[in-house]
Amino acid sequence: MLLELFIWGAWFPVVADYMKHGLGFDEAQRGWVFNAFAAASITAMLFSTPFVDRRFAAEKFLAVSHLIGGLAMIGLAFIRDFWPFFGLMLVHSLFYVPTLSIANSLAFSHLGDAKREFGVVRMGGTVGWILAAWPLFFILRGRQGADAVPLTASVFLVAGVASLVLAAYCRTLPHTPPVGATRSGFAWVDAAKLLRLPFLLVLFVVTFVDAAVHQGYFLFTYQFLGEVGIGEEWRMPVMSLGQVAEIATMAVLGSVLRALGWRWTMTLGVLGHAVRFSVFALLPDRPELVVAVNLLHGVCYAFFFATVYIFVDEYFPKHTRATAQGLFNFLILGAGPFAGNVVWHAVQAEYTVDGDTDFTRLFTVLAGTALAAAVVLAVAFWPPRLPPQEAG
Repeated sequence: MLLELFIWGAWFPVVADYMKHGLGFDEAQRGWVFNAFAAASITAMLFSTPFVDRRFAAEKFLAVSHLIGGLAMIGLAFIRDFWPFFGLMLVHSLFYVPTLSIANSLAFSHLGDAKREFGVVRMGGTVGWILAAWPLFFILRGRQGADAVPLTASVFLVAGVASLVLAAYCRTLPHTPPVGATRSGFAWVDAAKLLRLPFLLVLFVVTFVDAAVHQGYFLFTYQFLGEVGIGEEWRMPVMSLGQVAEIATMAVLGSVLRALGWRWTMTLGVLGHAVRFSVFALLPDRPELVVAVNLLHGVCYAFFFATVYIFVDEYFPKHTRATAQGLFNFLILGAGPFAGNVVWHAVQAEYTVDGDTDFTRLFTVLAGTALAAAVVLAVAFWPPRLPPQEAG
């Protein structure tokens, strides 16, 4: 998990600035590059994770995927033109994104008590992201122009080498064989059929909405912090406070799940967004509170998204679990962020006059959406005590 998220954390925080100032890509071109992840989440749901469920040992799939993805990432360090850059990013995404689901599935296959143990395992991913993102950000901070391009491009070398190291390490992971044929012949069909169960359909819809709200944080917080007086050199560290909190939250996730159960743990995770955006909307004149409330990012991620992954492993049949992880990963990494990009930018445009955004109204909409999702989850999400396949 540490290496899995180290790869992503090495390049993602700096790639937008690199494409804009270092490579000169326009807004549409940068959007294409970022949408490579969304496209990969779709192919992962339809092809990659079902392939692992039916045909391929998980540890071998991870090794091959990180080998190919790592080579593509290394190639990005030497590319300056848009189409080759986009092509290599797409190749990397197609092979990297499925590993996020497969890594979860492999971990769950070998954990004795996923509720208690997965939070600690997944915590390694947060540590990996910080180990990559923070040092590289401060090394590259403020560097622009032609002289900075080779130095910034080195982040892709760092990510690529980490991917190759992980590819080698995956060959040492315990054997996790495929489970064989599914009832319909398509694992994603079998996984999707379970959405006819009301509690799973509610979770599916809330996950989509929460992922879209989550994207709003990344779209607007950096600019908003500048509006409340936070210097540019401190905005990324402020936003990263949530990752520090995420480490602590992941460590106690098992205890919280045992104490509160699925429904209330997830509801607290969604409410974290409502509280954070409410502070942004109502207290912009209190920058100390605006900074401190970023700690809730860790609660939002661990109590909802990480808990969703644990829940999916427990409540979906064994022969579709990797695919079900991919199905929800599609919401979290693909459909939700894509919808957030479209909807929240439209809302921002509605509340922007002469280039000045009314952040109070914008964040009120985001807070209200999160609150509505939390209410739906609290009222309508009632999973049975036993998973459907165990209850018969």
